[in-house]
Amino acid sequence: MTDAATDDTRTAKPHRAGYATICWAVVQGGFALHCALTAASPADRSFGPAGLGRFVVVVAALAAVAAVAAVRLGNRPVVRALLWVACGLSLVSAFSLLMDVVRLLFAQGVDSPAAAVLHALGLLGAVLLAATARSYGSAVCARCGTVHETVVRPEPSRAPRPVRLACCAGALAFLPFVGMKVTWAVGGTFAGVSSAEMLAASRRNGASGVWLTLESWGLDGTTLLAALGVFLLFGLIRPWGQVFPRWTLVLAGRRVPRRLPLTPALIGAATLAPYGLIGTGYTALATAGVVPVRRGDFHSSSDVLLVGWIGFGAFALYGGALILAARSYWLRTRPLCRAELPVDWPEVDRPEGRPA
Repeated sequence: MTDAATDDTRTAKPHRAGYATICWAVVQGGFALHCALTAASPADRSFGPAGLGRFVVVVAALAAVAAVAAVRLGNRPVVRALLWVACGLSLVSAFSLLMDVVRLLFAQGVDSPAAAVLHALGLLGAVLLAATARSYGSAVCARCGTVHETVVRPEPSRAPRPVRLACCAGALAFLPFVGMKVTWAVGGTFAGVSSAEMLAASRRNGASGVWLTLESWGLDGTTLLAALGVFLLFGLIRPWGQVFPRWTLVLAGRRVPRRLPLTPALIGAATLAPYGLIGTGYTALATAGVVPVRRGDFHSSSDVLLVGWIGFGAFALYGGALILAARSYWLRTRPLCRAELPVDWPEVDRPEGRPA
């Protein structure tokens, strides 16, 4: 195969990623513009799908410009920087997507279908933008100056001590939240609301049969999801998150694919951290009397604020810990370059680069 044919093969995939990103930007921008122009109320224009839509229109426009520039200009540092900026902003627009999924599974609906679609498209756009930025990146390793055909995965290791401490804090932040939910699930009263009142509110808000069944058994769906989240958190910082442990039976001893824990970790970090921080900020403003407090199913504003501090605080701390854990896992499991291999590393599986 000639060099020209090889170059064409190498650029085919980046071009496909760029064109896919352009198509996404058109769809996302058009839907966001529709949401921004069809506001139902002043509150919706400020904080609902219309308010989110205006932000997403700007993000989609920036993404379209960056993707077109990538297709036309190729590998340019400025273009890659624009793609990564648009990727980060698209992730911001996907905040609370995980909460939308939880509501859809357990409550058979979401607060706003339009906002949920914007959140889902925002996450899709972040994936496409990241793929485009990486596909147009240089394939030559900056450490050894070669194009790697094979890679070497490092030995399993645990996260640094500061990251482990942050993850412990993120896990402990769920204790008040779990205690509140378990109190309602077992028939107790918390924040002035009894278990019967909370169950009636769940039925009134359209909770699914699965949710109501779990409640009748003394189990809360969000508590179970919190337990799964803590399991994921510790898997990211311990060696058993890189090699399947003994209790996995058939899989024991095999390498854990990097994407298996990183995919839910990145989705959770991109949704729960902004959701918790925004909610905590709003609760702080409500506590200070700057913004009004909507009581909803609670009897007083103080009860709403108590539940808000417990819930949003837990999501904010856990989301921050998940970001640190995911970053640590990403760095600890990166394939090693030839220049990064220890001197005593065995010769087997040592990557052989080829001249660029």
